[in-house]
Amino acid sequence: MSNEACRCCGTILNNVFLDLGISPLANSYVKSENQMENMYPLRTYVCGVCFLVQVQEYESPEHIFSDYAYFSSYSDTWLTHSKNYVQHMIDKFHYTSETQVVEIASNDGYLLQYFREKGVSVLGIEPAENVAKVAIGKGIETSVNFFGTPIAKELKKEGKMADLLLGNNVLAHVPDLNDFVAGMKIMLKPQGTITMEFPHLLRLIEHNQFDTIYHEHYSYFSLSTVIRLFRQHQLTVYDVEQLSTHGGSIRIYAAHSENPDFVIQSSVHELLAKEVKLGMTNIEMYRGFQARIVQLKRRITKFLIELKDQGKVVAGYGAPAKGNTLINYCGIDRDYLDFTVDRSQYKQGTFLPGSRIPVYSPEKLTETQPDYVFILPWNLKDEIMEQTSFIREWGGKWILPVPDIHVVE
Repeated sequence: MSNEACRCCGTILNNVFLDLGISPLANSYVKSENQMENMYPLRTYVCGVCFLVQVQEYESPEHIFSDYAYFSSYSDTWLTHSKNYVQHMIDKFHYTSETQVVEIASNDGYLLQYFREKGVSVLGIEPAENVAKVAIGKGIETSVNFFGTPIAKELKKEGKMADLLLGNNVLAHVPDLNDFVAGMKIMLKPQGTITMEFPHLLRLIEHNQFDTIYHEHYSYFSLSTVIRLFRQHQLTVYDVEQLSTHGGSIRIYAAHSENPDFVIQSSVHELLAKEVKLGMTNIEMYRGFQARIVQLKRRITKFLIELKDQGKVVAGYGAPAKGNTLINYCGIDRDYLDFTVDRSQYKQGTFLPGSRIPVYSPEKLTETQPDYVFILPWNLKDEIMEQTSFIREWGGKWILPVPDIHVVE
């Protein structure tokens, strides 16, 4: 039982959604094999009132995000997605050089660079100093801060308010949700729009995406929960788009509730109806998830044991946070996965947290010619299978673990 209160509505949490045992922080790559690391319970609860799925906060965002291993620009798929988003916003809202776009958690400037190319003025807000430096180097004005009401008030005083206030995959990383959304309310111009993208809890449940749960992701959202959260701060979600990114995300559009210019689109009513139909507003549905994931864990480990018993070499591709949840929950270490490779130089030469599987550069695949390549960031499987199509030369195959373990030849 948890005595914690729901970070959206304050109700005491006593329904476990998924217990993944104990795990290290998913983005804390280990520099040496003998280094000690902290382990934390990775248990998620679901609120019986607003249905927010949430993990307990063990480490402060300052500890997790001040020096961060994730650079958005390493994924081609993600850059294309960002470029398309910018074009979509300009077409939809007719932004000009008069427009102020502000991105929360702007990372290395991966998205704002495209707005800037179009002559739109941009401001990034990014807490990780090492990542923000890269953006500043690209000439993108960046405020190195955690977003919330204090920084929103400060920027508003400086006259920096947003016509478009956006955040991609940041809502999940925020422990104090109410302060964060209140900050957005402060920074948004009267006629402005907020867009937020985040993985959709519906898809996580439908497709067994348990590995997208880790300590850095404090919350997991359905549309109905987000609408409730925004409504608490006089912001109205008026449109929603369903996206394929991160295994199934949604992009919401929100405006000031007192702004008379927007109309709630049918897309919002339709997705809410779908959530109700699938049981997203019924606590019983959430209680059945654990048993399904335990079964999947057994199928993954059984499959890997069979391969290793046949003397097969299995390498990983990628060193994403989600991979570390999967590996640690399933008890996979070097006995199952000889090594993994990643394009990010920041991760090469390190070891995965918990499992201590070594991370090399992608060339290692050609040198070792593994029989199987286990794709850890399965949400980028098409991009990765294209980049590693050469494994076919020696009869290599790919393994995808989610929604169920299967082999691609």
